[in-house]
Amino acid sequence: MDTRALHGQRSTPELLKSLRSLRVAVLHPRDPDGEQLIEQLRRIGCQVQAFWPPSPELPHGIDAVFLAVRPGIPVPQWAHCRTAQAPIVIVIVTYENPTIIEAVLRIGAEGLIASPVRSFGLLSALVLARQLDQRVRFLSKQVKRLEQKLDGIRKTSEAKSILMQTRGLSEVDAYRVMREQAMAKRVTIEEIAGAIVNANEILSYK
Repeated sequence: MDTRALHGQRSTPELLKSLRSLRVAVLHPRDPDGEQLIEQLRRIGCQVQAFWPPSPELPHGIDAVFLAVRPGIPVPQWAHCRTAQAPIVIVIVTYENPTIIEAVLRIGAEGLIASPVRSFGLLSALVLARQLDQRVRFLSKQVKRLEQKLDGIRKTSEAKSILMQTRGLSEVDAYRVMREQAMAKRVTIEEIAGAIVNANEILSYK
């Protein structure tokens, strides 16, 4: 089975179950769209806090943000500088033009809702945005693990070359020396390789 499909099957029920514990910030004018948005989110079971104009800082512990993007209203700085642990952002737009679309792209929003806001589709937009965020986080962790693995392979290869040149060992013997050192010190071969590479750089420094 496709890994993505399997991951989706496992995560979707949890996403639905966790909606009642979801802490949501609504940054939208208190107009009919804003009232409809707040009412429907509370009906879903979310814990809602509403602000307008957009606050320069989000309250602590927010899981999701519904952000109205309006001409002449600056997008808060936090929306452009989101970290890996930042809440998801779903934008609400009244109409499409290049300026609005550019603002949405700069935010990197996980979802978009068009005005007028309707109760139908809001739940789906929220769940899909959270699922997208989970997939991105999952893939980011996978990429980080692969980068660490490749770095370990590179350092191990470099350390073997150093031992072969400085100790006159064969490639097999150089790897055996690193493996024995790793077992004796109860660390990974990659850590031993990194220590060899760092020591060689220090000793070779002029």
